[in-house]
Amino acid sequence: MFPTILDCFDAPPCARHLSLDILDARPIDGWVRVRFEARPEFANGAGNVQGGFLTAMLDDTMGPAVLLMTDAKFHPVTIALTVNFLGPARTGPLIGEAQVIQLGKTIAFVEACLGDESGRAVARASASVKLVPFEKTRP
Repeated sequence: MFPTILDCFDAPPCARHLSLDILDARPIDGWVRVRFEARPEFANGAGNVQGGFLTAMLDDTMGPAVLLMTDAKFHPVTIALTVNFLGPARTGPLIGEAQVIQLGKTIAFVEACLGDESGRAVARASASVKLVPFEKTRP
């Protein structure tokens, strides 16, 4: 692992539940690659990872990209999220990549892709996030 601004914070409980691990990042570009572990209890009746978990993984991929690009001065609060499911996701490791497309003063636009370890994409997302000054998000 390499040092980033994310090292200054504990991962939120939802990200820990998904076993979020930062694999690579380019903070200046607003780009990040992460890994999740889709556990068997995330499976639906067909044995695939339920779409809500995939959506949470995509959201937890895009958030760190914004945090990295803003040097954690802003917390990204998702205000719109569109997800496209491209194929079934099996339990096990899933890799996410996110890129900040545009960073404004109060809103950012982010895209992400989630795939298996072979590189097969299983879901894509785009989001609009409100940039809330980080000090306003802590009690």
